[in-house]
Amino acid sequence: MPDRVALGGIIYVLRKGVAWRDVPSTVVGCSGVAAWRRLRDETEAGVRPRLLTALLAELRRADSLDMDDCAVDGSHIRTLKEGTTAVPQPSTAPLLVPNTT
Repeated sequence: MPDRVALGGIIYVLRKGVAWRDVPSTVVGCSGVAAWRRLRDETEAGVRPRLLTALLAELRRADSLDMDDCAVDGSHIRTLKEGTTAVPQPSTAPLLVPNTT
């Protein structure tokens, strides 16, 4: 599959907020799973991080990077197990209360 088609599938997921399996291949030109595999392979190979760094540098150089219109969505990104957090989490243990009967 051509790089441009795979990128179109990735951008479709990011812009529309759909699951990879819901990408319409007739509109995008590839299945969402195929686009996801390309994203995974290129990320593991270090291609995507370098591409993103170069793109952001170019946008900054052209003064075209407007962070007022950005959003961060983690629904498509796997999180690390037991990540660290600065905020203490409330306990989910059952609260023991004295018996009043």
